[in-house]
Amino acid sequence: MWRHGERCVIFAVAAAALLAAAAAAAGGRDDRRTYIVHMSHSAMPNDFVEHGEWYAASLQAVSEAATVLYTYDTLVHGYSARLTRAEAEALESQPGVLIVNPEVRYELHTTRTPEFLGLDGTDALFPQSSTGSDVIIGVLDTGVWPERPSYDDTGFGPVPAGWKGECEKGNDFNASACNKKLIGARFFLTGYEAAKGPVDTSKESRSPRDNDGHGTHTSSTAAGGAVQGADLLGYAAGTAKGMAPRARVATYKVCWVGGCFSSDILKAMEVAVTDGVDVLSLSLGGGTADYYRDSIAVGAFSAMEKGIFVSCSAGNAGPGAATLSNGAPWITTVGAGTIDRDFPAYVTLGNGKNYTGVSLYSGKPLPTTPVPLIYAGNASNSSMGQLCMSGSLIPEKVAGKIVLCDRGTNARVQKGFIVKDAGGAGTILANTAANGEELVADAHILPGSGVGEKAGNAIRDYAMSDPKATATIVFAGTKVGIQPSPVVAAFSSRGPNTVTPSVLKPDIIAPGVNILAAWSGSVGPSGIAGDSRRVGFNIISGTSMSCPHVSGLAALLRAAHPEWSPAAIRSALMTTAYTEYPNGNGILDVATGRPATPLDVGAGHVDPGKAVDPGLVYDITTADYVDFLCALNYGPMQIATLTKRSSDGCAANRTYAESALNYPSFAVTFPAGGGTVKHTRTVTNVGQPGTYKVAASAAAGGTPVAVSVEPSTLCFSKAGEKRSYTVSFAAPAKPSGTNGFGRLVWSSDHHVVASPIAATWN
Repeated sequence: MWRHGERCVIFAVAAAALLAAAAAAAGGRDDRRTYIVHMSHSAMPNDFVEHGEWYAASLQAVSEAATVLYTYDTLVHGYSARLTRAEAEALESQPGVLIVNPEVRYELHTTRTPEFLGLDGTDALFPQSSTGSDVIIGVLDTGVWPERPSYDDTGFGPVPAGWKGECEKGNDFNASACNKKLIGARFFLTGYEAAKGPVDTSKESRSPRDNDGHGTHTSSTAAGGAVQGADLLGYAAGTAKGMAPRARVATYKVCWVGGCFSSDILKAMEVAVTDGVDVLSLSLGGGTADYYRDSIAVGAFSAMEKGIFVSCSAGNAGPGAATLSNGAPWITTVGAGTIDRDFPAYVTLGNGKNYTGVSLYSGKPLPTTPVPLIYAGNASNSSMGQLCMSGSLIPEKVAGKIVLCDRGTNARVQKGFIVKDAGGAGTILANTAANGEELVADAHILPGSGVGEKAGNAIRDYAMSDPKATATIVFAGTKVGIQPSPVVAAFSSRGPNTVTPSVLKPDIIAPGVNILAAWSGSVGPSGIAGDSRRVGFNIISGTSMSCPHVSGLAALLRAAHPEWSPAAIRSALMTTAYTEYPNGNGILDVATGRPATPLDVGAGHVDPGKAVDPGLVYDITTADYVDFLCALNYGPMQIATLTKRSSDGCAANRTYAESALNYPSFAVTFPAGGGTVKHTRTVTNVGQPGTYKVAASAAAGGTPVAVSVEPSTLCFSKAGEKRSYTVSFAAPAKPSGTNGFGRLVWSSDHHVVASPIAATWN
């Protein structure tokens, strides 16, 4: 209840309320949106008994209409509410308010990977992983389909002591849906419904149930139990298993038909941490912003302080530069690569030419005799007819024919539905320059194959030049042992990190192309509303798929090394990653056909068998991160938004440097005229005693970047010892149109500890 003195507080901010009302009236509108209000916990006046009362009073001081949507008590301090812009600005000027951030709408970044990663013998690689059943992975996504066998709890012991999570009830979801494997399932929609209106329960469940498939896929990728006989329509048949099959899973539904909203995401992160998760996995993103304005970064900072590893997808906006999201240094940012499995579908033209595409089509095949072929652009009166958009095809021109559609604008599989509705017999989906030679398999609704840009151009030329063009498509099933693999997916978002270029991102890549995992029973494998097929497993692609791979691997490392910090776990994954194939050639980028750079892959591709015993780790404390924030010239309120403590400030008599952050990689920025830049790092021995010697080199095109390390030898006599070193990078004036790349490697008799180098010039 309110105390008498609270009336003074409200009167003290009455002017702010009047100003907000006047500004709204002057604008002639009262548009409201959700804002997240970060408060200084220690600044609550003595007139209030509880923080919730203070929050409500601060809100009422600027708005008579607004109500609190969520209060945040652990990861952040504050609340969310629907406000006009003027009310938000008035609120930000109140005592005790750190910052008022507008809500952000996030989007989803949408079996063989255990074998590809060398995890088919998990018990041998992770001898302590019997304790893995006590590790809990929290997945923020579209919910879960709990009936899938990936969540079978046979062989699991009691739920870990101290677990505070729940299995929340909702329409078509009972508390009994959880078990000793799937130990929690919650849903968050207050922010979503405030912005979009009530959930349409005819289209999605107002419960933890997954009607999209994405959340079931990501959670089973991270920790699904072994399921024999898994496949998608006969493709990729075998045993499906997540990265950490003995880990427990808790799901937090934050994404709905209209998107994922930051007020819900932040609340779900807070609840997940309170529930007791060890790993947080978020396969979603929403652009970039300063870290104190990024709700995922804010929530992840507090989770990191509590020892929770946070893994996020880099995004699917590649292959352009500076396209990644989730780049905060306390988040592990994951890009995507391929595995050594493919699903070829061969296209043979009437002129005798053959082209290899990919497909997951399973149904009535095309006739064995050639089928007439037509380019969609020649079967439409629409200016965008080549894209096979809804209503764009002329049925009389496509009936009984294979239709060549250009990729772009609408969903790949949706083009097949449009061809089918127009009477077409099949489809060839041609990449354009935006997608190049990257091939992503789809569960087409009619016989269809996706081909690369070069093949697409050739098929288009043939179809447009020969009025009697024909084609056939032959589906070759599942092929394994594809080489080279991995290659970097073209869609995988790239660095540099636009918020803090001094932190190299992404951190690492993991399998994210054509991944088989469990699926929702509410939707077909294409995800299109008209797809009546129902499958237990699906094959999809995206950094949404690579992120839970790393989340699961982090759970394995947490089980094997419970004393490791989140930074130590990330360091182990990064410094043991590989950047070359066994023949010594660099991992290729499918977008360019050339070796990938650290801006594409970070430290490289995960290698969990080596990560469990990395030799040395680069650890980072909360205080180190605060020093980094000081180097960014963040002010006291901006830092407190992340740390929740007003005492975390920057000393006036200290010099802070972004390059001092003890990160397992090096992002070096030179003046345009060149010069020398120094970085200092500290490594901790987590292996046996040994002597490490360094080798380092870098170059920008043909221009060498001089790299010297002092000392060049590090000696360790026992585990836990720390040693520091300084790297000096020297370079001439900026070379024309290129960045510099290299590698710094510490080697002992038993370990190789590698860090990528990326150099840029202002």
